[in-house]
Amino acid sequence: MNFSGIVIAVTTFFVIGVFHPIVIKAEYYYGTRCWWLFLLSGILFIVASLFVADELMSPVLGVVGCSCLWSILEVFEQRKRVLRGWFPMNPKRKDDYA
Repeated sequence: MNFSGIVIAVTTFFVIGVFHPIVIKAEYYYGTRCWWLFLLSGILFIVASLFVADELMSPVLGVVGCSCLWSILEVFEQRKRVLRGWFPMNPKRKDDYA
């Protein structure tokens, strides 16, 4: 039996679940200025996935890289959710939401 597909699927589910609070906290503390960190991380993880020969680690690194890149969009969407009142606004950064 080959369990690699199931392991990759479960890992993908886990990575997506972990990135939700990361995006929320990143927007809360740093605002949308942190988008470039997600870009850099995403590129690094994707490049690493190209050079890893392991059949399990390469797709997992690719999934993490794509999740980092997707988080760029989500951090800007999170800002909109904060402006709508769906999430708390960081009181130390009230000027960023004006």
